[in-house]
Amino acid sequence: MSNVKKFVFVNRKAPYGTIYALEALEVVLITAAFDQDVSLVFMDDGVYQLKRGQQTQAIENKNFSPVYRALEGYDVEKLYVEREALAARALTEDDLLVPVTVLSSAELGALIDSQDVVLSF
Repeated sequence: MSNVKKFVFVNRKAPYGTIYALEALEVVLITAAFDQDVSLVFMDDGVYQLKRGQQTQAIENKNFSPVYRALEGYDVEKLYVEREALAARALTEDDLLVPVTVLSSAELGALIDSQDVVLSF
């Protein structure tokens, strides 16, 4: 019997202004360190977490977006972005830091339903 569970982390918040995005990223890294099957979903303003060129000096926050490029080293390679969220924010895949799979909200719903553990931030 395998102890590996399928975790999906749903990111809905902008990267700065709250602690949700950074906390989600830390929990993802911890979960991956325990060799679990990790997926990340970015919806709503969560798509901004993956946007290239984030400048945080004016808000005096550390820019943690480069950590997303290191996820592959933790075997976190399943990143999904909601197509409707990208379109609503006039973003494309080319605007993002890392390769992602773009899915419709219905496809994301099916993906989320297939997971053992769902955590929303």
